Amino acid sequence: MKLRLEIEQTGFSLVLAGRTVLRHSADCPSVTVARGHPTVTMLRGNFRIEDAPQGQTTPRDWHRDGDAVVLCDDTVPVVRIAWTDADLTVTACDPANDRIHVRLYADPHEYVWGGGEQMSYFALNGRRFPMWTSEPGVGRDKSTALTQVMDQTGMAGGDYWNTNYPQPTFMTSRWLAVHCDTTCYSVLDFTDPAHHGVEIWASSARFVLFAQDDPHHLIARLASYFGRPPALPDWAIGGAIVGLKAGFASFDRLERFVDAGTSVAALWCEDWAGVRETSFGRRLFWDWRYSAARYPDLPARIDALHARGIRFMAYANPYLAVDGALYREAQAGGHLCLRQDSDAVYLVDFGEFDCGVLDFTRAETCDWFAERVLGREMLDIGIDGWMADFGEYLPTDVRLASGIDAMAAHNLWPVLWAQVNAAALAARGRTGDALFFMRAGFSGVSRHCPLLWAGDQSVDFTRHDGIGTVITAALSAGLVGNAYSHSDCGGYTSLHGNVRSVELMQRWCELAAFAPVMRSHEGNRPDDNLQYDSTPELLACFAAWSRVHAHLAPYVRHLCDDAVATGLPVQRPLFVHYPADRELYAIQDQYLYGADLLVAPVIEAGSTTRCVVLPGDRPWRHVWTGQDHAPGTVTIAAPIGQPPVFYRPDSVYAALFAGLREIMAP
Repeated sequence: MKLRLEIEQTGFSLVLAGRTVLRHSADCPSVTVARGHPTVTMLRGNFRIEDAPQGQTTPRDWHRDGDAVVLCDDTVPVVRIAWTDADLTVTACDPANDRIHVRLYADPHEYVWGGGEQMSYFALNGRRFPMWTSEPGVGRDKSTALTQVMDQTGMAGGDYWNTNYPQPTFMTSRWLAVHCDTTCYSVLDFTDPAHHGVEIWASSARFVLFAQDDPHHLIARLASYFGRPPALPDWAIGGAIVGLKAGFASFDRLERFVDAGTSVAALWCEDWAGVRETSFGRRLFWDWRYSAARYPDLPARIDALHARGIRFMAYANPYLAVDGALYREAQAGGHLCLRQDSDAVYLVDFGEFDCGVLDFTRAETCDWFAERVLGREMLDIGIDGWMADFGEYLPTDVRLASGIDAMAAHNLWPVLWAQVNAAALAARGRTGDALFFMRAGFSGVSRHCPLLWAGDQSVDFTRHDGIGTVITAALSAGLVGNAYSHSDCGGYTSLHGNVRSVELMQRWCELAAFAPVMRSHEGNRPDDNLQYDSTPELLACFAAWSRVHAHLAPYVRHLCDDAVATGLPVQRPLFVHYPADRELYAIQDQYLYGADLLVAPVIEAGSTTRCVVLPGDRPWRHVWTGQDHAPGTVTIAAPIGQPPVFYRPDSVYAALFAGLREIMAP
């Protein structure tokens, strides 16, 4: 497929595989340029980015120049649009014009999805989405008291578009995908149904285009382009990862889970390197060596778990606390980002403690962290994986060894962080066995990161920051190569009196069991919140759903193999297999788990029924009653312990799915 120029009476169009990509005329110009004057403020990973562009020019005249067109303001060349095969490049003729706003063609009735990992909206129509990796915010809804107080106390409330993992890629229901191949700040703007706007903070922008006949093959193309992760290891899909951070007592607490009948895949102790108490809650000590005080003789305890078939997981991030030994070693080795005005280390306030930032534009630093920290301090003592946290905090005014401007490097940082983690596994021959998972991302992170998690949801049912956002996150990220996603079972962020309820804990178990990895988390304020071993009832709930998760392992292995072969994610939007049904295009609260299982988690407090859309033209069988339901919209009973789950009666896995009812029988 190649882009084709079509000259029209009042302008021109660029067309790919019969789909108009860009249309320009004097009445409807396709590009505007300007000179930017930005103001960027960062506080603990939360950014305020403003711009006051000057000299805005919208060229309307044009002429052809080989495989390019030049847009002019009168006779003055302003923008050059060149194309080769299925990509096009838009370049300002004057490099001082470092703001480009491209208006791509839009059918007024088409749906748009993408933007990386989006939490609030799966269909992007009608909204703007800045592409900038950051903290997603707490509450993420400007109308709520929680968001307002977080904004007032630390610029930390967030909004619907804030995300750990943005990506300037979108696909439309014309089965066309557009990727803006840049790491700089950009905006996807779908507020005008007449065009798809892309704003880029650079003097040139390259767009890579994809067109297929259906979403199945379009997603596969995107996954091949951005890179597919390896299949998940058997142990990670064969039970629950129990998250505990009680120091040495975590091992004794784990036995309660085992005694309750939990199918345990791993013990995850994020506090393995120690803790510090802050006003936000219990934070970790960011010096990535095991704490002999908190976890005495940890390597031997890990060996004992391995003998029982239980893995051990830990935690790391790309920053080092100034009061840790590794900080001093990194400083001596030149591994930390520097200030622009001196050779002093650039320190970031992470909330009552300061840290240095690893400079991953320097090859020696990548090698040092992968070998010295992730290798020797973690993998070599038996650790089987970790939360590879953060990656969003690169300040825009640091000095980097490569010379790249930090504004351009900021979005790239999560990808570099993923590469370092992947390199550590590869160096020890543990790729596909040991497992790290990340919340931060950008274009191409899927090539290196084997598993996403949806970040730090609030411990509630709220629309923009609660349990339901993890479904939207999985569906959106899955469009661009991220085959596997999961969440903190029970939620994470507990602030200003917002604490876990029994109902939330139960419903999150139901959701987590139908994700490729099921992992619990004690949250940022574990002492203030319910834990899964707080009561016999909650422990029994978690144990039962861990067995559901383990029971589905043969099917999940099939989905992993499918992801490796085709790039399709394991959790899929309904339209992937039913593209002709436009009624499915905006559904974001239920999903296909592969092609044969449909999951509609209960994500509203107090609900005991759910409206479920059953797509296609064949019946679906309700897992818990065995009753068949015709395609269409049904209202189904959904008491605690019976989230709406349906399967294809003719699936080769039908007997496996039918067995779920026995697991959950009283």
